[in-house]
Amino acid sequence: MVVNSVRFLLFFIVVFTVYYLPASKKHPRFQNLWLLLSSYLFYGVADWTMVPLLLGATIVFYGLGAWLESEMQKQHQKNASRLTTFGVCLGIGLLLYFKYLNFFAESIAELLNAIGFKTTWATLNIVLPIGVSFFTFKLISYIIEIHREHIEPCRDFIEFATYIAFFPTLLSGPIDRPNTFIPQLRRSHSLDYAQAVDGCRQILWGMFTKICIADHLASVTDYVWADYASHTGSTLLLWTFLYTMQIYTDFDGYSNMAIGVGKILGFRITRNFNHPLLARNIAEFWRNWHMSLTSWITDYVFMPLNIAFRNMAKWGVLLAVTINIVLIGLWHGANWTFGLFGFYHAMLYVPLVMSGSFGKNKKLRLGNYGLPMVKDFWKMVLNYFFVSLGFIIFHANSLTDAYSFFKGILSTSLFSMPSLPIKKGIPAFILVVLVLEWTTRKREHPLQLPIDGIFKYTTVRYLLYSGIAAALFVFAGEVETFIYFQF
Repeated sequence: MVVNSVRFLLFFIVVFTVYYLPASKKHPRFQNLWLLLSSYLFYGVADWTMVPLLLGATIVFYGLGAWLESEMQKQHQKNASRLTTFGVCLGIGLLLYFKYLNFFAESIAELLNAIGFKTTWATLNIVLPIGVSFFTFKLISYIIEIHREHIEPCRDFIEFATYIAFFPTLLSGPIDRPNTFIPQLRRSHSLDYAQAVDGCRQILWGMFTKICIADHLASVTDYVWADYASHTGSTLLLWTFLYTMQIYTDFDGYSNMAIGVGKILGFRITRNFNHPLLARNIAEFWRNWHMSLTSWITDYVFMPLNIAFRNMAKWGVLLAVTINIVLIGLWHGANWTFGLFGFYHAMLYVPLVMSGSFGKNKKLRLGNYGLPMVKDFWKMVLNYFFVSLGFIIFHANSLTDAYSFFKGILSTSLFSMPSLPIKKGIPAFILVVLVLEWTTRKREHPLQLPIDGIFKYTTVRYLLYSGIAAALFVFAGEVETFIYFQF
């Protein structure tokens, strides 16, 4: 049941209606129970066989949280530390088992066969539960934040289970922290008209980027990748730029729809993207791309490592960054390509760390007509170029595929005219995205339009909304799943 489907719309209408019934608004626990039941139904439609896993993990970590608090109140710090370590290892263990065990078993078997030890290991065929990478990180952060005394454990199981299974973010994030989300479950929610309207705008924008851009670019990029050896180097190079735009509009589209649905229900969900295509270097890019994941790994992995390596000066920072970014890469899946993808991005940090500019967020300089200065503009272009090259590795099924694709780009046909079957109107839509990304870069999403310039006129704003709605009607095709559902 994808968010941009008619089935989800019907599902959400029912959820919304019951959630805001007069009797429901007086009792936050009933609202939470209704959200919990709706979330489990939503997850069950996606993969009903994994509902017991989600419920079981939720029960275990709920109990761990209560036990951890008890040990901390008794001043049993060693026991508390052991429980926290156990909780973190249990969460990581879930990921390792479901997401990586097949991969490691196959890799070890291939290595043993390569050096002459014949093995008969069979593939374990473990089914990857949808959304496991997202709800597992919620479970882990819950235990860590209790141990850090940033939150108190939930006394109400329904409240905790609703946080873990909240349906707009269950399958593909964003990854909300317990510090910010759980307190929102402790109050009743009445319909906030202004927030709900903004949520509808954000959903509209997410649907536009997903349906009108990402889904149509998918047909182009899939067509090229299916037989990339027969295409020219210039076509393959153009593919890299289009695939970056595709994965951004796809994942940002989902995030905007999830956040918009949350707003309608009265929740503020963690922001996941902050106009990353405008980044001037790789550090800016990762601060603004998949922000909920990046900040999660930064807080729980990079900061402790950075402290541990502080005696190594810049080399320590670089080592911590490398581990951090490689882990972000591997989080996406059990494939050496994701590890190499992370390592490639880590190497882009080298000039920043060694020059001492890592961590600095210099203010964007503007020239005439509110456009970026030439130097900053070319930094954006260059960063987009290097990020796009990295997504070749990300998309490849194997390191061999990635190597062959790069080799194809560097062929003698690199300077020929590219040929791609791009549907008319898609380049204009991409231009609209880039223009609105720039003009609304200080806002949460592009349809939070500024109140100056041409957008101060109500007619202009509603013409834009109507144009987007019309584009959705004209360009809507078969409902495509979201790229990040596989992670």
